[in-house]
Amino acid sequence: MKLSKTEEQLMELIWNHEKVFLKDLVDSFPDPKPATTTIATLLKRMQDKGFVGYTLFGNSREYYPLVNKDDYFSKHMKGIIKNYFGNSTLQFASFFTTNSNMTASELEDLKKIIDQEIKRKEK
Repeated sequence: MKLSKTEEQLMELIWNHEKVFLKDLVDSFPDPKPATTTIATLLKRMQDKGFVGYTLFGNSREYYPLVNKDDYFSKHMKGIIKNYFGNSTLQFASFFTTNSNMTASELEDLKKIIDQEIKRKEK
């Protein structure tokens, strides 16, 4: 299941805080801050989707992520590769390296990462 852009923004705050109360989430947004009811509605939708859980402390809820950030974005990237690059990681990598305005230094760093991964997989 996928989050909307606004839900992803809110989820990013939850991942950064690990455990957070509604008031702290609202305070984390830049001005103009969204209404507390808007954030509460988003949190409810995210609970229904299985992304967020909470612990009740009196009348307050402390929210925490149920989905790991790396797992979410890995699944999201796999969907992009499947839907836009014919399920070809090679086509994605080619597009990414030629269209991302990477510097020569960044490309060298990427090459080192690839070389390390090749060595790891050859073992």
